[in-house]
Amino acid sequence: MFNKRKATALCFALCTMLTTIACGNNAGNTSGSTAGNTNSTTSTDSKITDSQTDEQTADADRDPQGDIMMSVWETPSTPSGIEVEVLPEDLTQVEEIEQRGELRVGTTGDYKPMSFLDPETGRYEGFDAALAEDLAASLGVRLTYVPTTWPTLMEDTQAGKSDLAICGITITDERKEKALMSNGYMGNGKTLLCRKEDADKYTNLESINRPEVRVMENPGGLNEKFARENLPNATLIIHDTNAEIPGLIASGETDVMITEIQEAGYYVAQDERLAAPQIRRPFTHGKLGVLLPQGSEELLDYVNEFIAEEKDTGRIEELANQYIYQNLYELRENGPEEMKPAA
Repeated sequence: MFNKRKATALCFALCTMLTTIACGNNAGNTSGSTAGNTNSTTSTDSKITDSQTDEQTADADRDPQGDIMMSVWETPSTPSGIEVEVLPEDLTQVEEIEQRGELRVGTTGDYKPMSFLDPETGRYEGFDAALAEDLAASLGVRLTYVPTTWPTLMEDTQAGKSDLAICGITITDERKEKALMSNGYMGNGKTLLCRKEDADKYTNLESINRPEVRVMENPGGLNEKFARENLPNATLIIHDTNAEIPGLIASGETDVMITEIQEAGYYVAQDERLAAPQIRRPFTHGKLGVLLPQGSEELLDYVNEFIAEEKDTGRIEELANQYIYQNLYELRENGPEEMKPAA
């Protein structure tokens, strides 16, 4: 499905090599042993004879394109005397990635269970990390992560610091006005995370929107935006490290976190002190997608084809079971429709 572009690039490289060799052979037929004499003058101590000088002068009068071809394509240090580097200007973005041999993926690395940088292993883990690995494998290239933050995610993407970003990014009209977003690969929605002992307190947004309720969010993302717009009377606390907030709730240093149902479900499974009482009735309904810079329409088409194939083969469901539903049997069986792969 995805090998047609590679075959085209390979054919182009082969044709360019054959053309270059042919040009080199023609140059050799017209210049005789000039190349050999040129090599004999590489040392500053070599004695230049009158005959060599005459031949070099004759070379200077020949078609200058021959010299250009030599400077671009031929490297005397190689055994064959010819080195071919194919970088045609009309490569598509997908072909550029394949030529580069690297897919650059932006990620915040702070969002369990989607994309999280494990400080002990130095590896990215989670649903989106596995999805990014699959995408790089489909292109036949290595995966390189480009760290970003929620406040700078859009700016970094627009600046082309990465080819695309995958880290639990909700598709919104605002983001689509500034950049490109893929088709959704998983449903999501906003819910709340709190201490288990307070689960009966927080039945809706009105019960949270009170000055005595401390709501903690990481800066720059949709969680902070939602809290500011919907909980103006609550005490909002901004905490830089997203992954630390659930622990701060459990220890009583704050009360509530507004987050996605995937993250809330994950932390409830990891810490028995926590609860997500509204996880089956999320406050919003959306989908997660891949973020790309403007002008990446051709790469966007590829990503959408890739997502469709991951769904068709059951890979999305497999990753959801591995990273989202694990240790959460009740939600796996009776969880909200939003937590399931997007149609």
